[in-house]
Amino acid sequence: MKNSIKVERAIHSLTQEQLAQKLGVSRQTIHAIEANKYVPSTVLALKLAQLFDKQVGEIFKLEETD
Repeated sequence: MKNSIKVERAIHSLTQEQLAQKLGVSRQTIHAIEANKYVPSTVLALKLAQLFDKQVGEIFKLEETD
C-alpha cells in the first residue's frame, strides 16, 4: 500500500516527531508508515485523514500486489 503521508507532512510543515505527538504514536511509527513497512490500523488511518482534512483513500492507495 502506498501513502502520501510524507507529502502531507511537508504541506503542513510537520516533522515526523510533531505528527507522531499529534496522533499519540511514536516517531518510529510514522517513519515505518512512510517507508511502507507498516500498515496503520483503521483508527490511525482515520486520525491521519482527519488531521490532514482528507479522505482515507486520498492518503492511502492500494497497489496491484495488495
